[in-house]
Amino acid sequence: MEETMKTIIIDGMGGDYAPAGPVDGALRALALYPNLSIILTGTKEALEKELAGKTYDKARLTIRETSEVIENEEESPVEAIRKKKDSSMVVGLDMVKKGEADGIVSAGNTGALLAGATFVTGRIKGVVRPALTLALPMGKRPTLLLDVGANMDCKPAFLVQFARMADVYYRNLYGVKNPRIGLLNVGVEEHKGNALSKEAFQLLKEAKDLNFVGNCEAREVFGDDFDVVVTDAFAGNVLIKAMEGLGSVIKQKLSENLHKSLRGKIGGLLAKPAIYELKGSLDPNSVGGCPLLGIKGAVIKAHGNSKGEAFASAIGQCLKFIETGVNDEIKERMAQAKGTDAE
Repeated sequence: MEETMKTIIIDGMGGDYAPAGPVDGALRALALYPNLSIILTGTKEALEKELAGKTYDKARLTIRETSEVIENEEESPVEAIRKKKDSSMVVGLDMVKKGEADGIVSAGNTGALLAGATFVTGRIKGVVRPALTLALPMGKRPTLLLDVGANMDCKPAFLVQFARMADVYYRNLYGVKNPRIGLLNVGVEEHKGNALSKEAFQLLKEAKDLNFVGNCEAREVFGDDFDVVVTDAFAGNVLIKAMEGLGSVIKQKLSENLHKSLRGKIGGLLAKPAIYELKGSLDPNSVGGCPLLGIKGAVIKAHGNSKGEAFASAIGQCLKFIETGVNDEIKERMAQAKGTDAE
């Protein structure tokens, strides 16, 4: 049976290595996924320069020319979305909204992508706040952490809705029937935490459609006791930034110590693969991208410093998101939970 072709927009001007990174990633993804069609949005001249001399299926990769770019330094992401309507990001999001594409991958301004996805593409009916989600490849299977960037200030009911959306996502992508949901907190006891944590704990405990297993301390995120961990974006973002820093420090310190002596150098050569594997497992960038749950269409935020390999991974993630019907199930889940999630 022939696979249905899926179309994904690649923001060709978003990210630290644009347009080289997005274009390289697009070409890698085309080679990996025969049912994939890609539309690159951005400055035609710049994109064509990157594509020059490359061999690829031209029927499956096209350019949608745009004249503006949303920079990372934009003072107001919301204003950038409103004013730069012909930017590579906004045009891509609008194409998803109109059904001209199934999803979009961008390594551009995070705030602008979140705002654009909400205001341009739109939320799934019943979703109060979309949540940015990161899969941490730490234990026997990934731990899903959310929110990591969309909602710095949350109400307890938002965390319950995050858990419901993540429950659907985890079931579909990893085939786990009853994901274990945890609440990021400073202790495992029910009475621990701030007002948000305490009230969210009670709401999650009362949610009969969730397998809530209790509070999760930050160190437990790296183990095998939780499949999904929910929190507000402030705590979530602090946690992943700490992980990024820790991964770099471990690599640096090990490298310094292993080069102090001949014995260390020999040991370093033998240990090098394990060192890089450890750093990779502590580096959230290695997973390729973060899906924004609760948005119509598949919206994947790739890390700002993504190069070709990371982009290809994010594109593959976007394709799987589309093929597994995550959004259709989230829509059903929100309808079932109607009236239980407060604005």
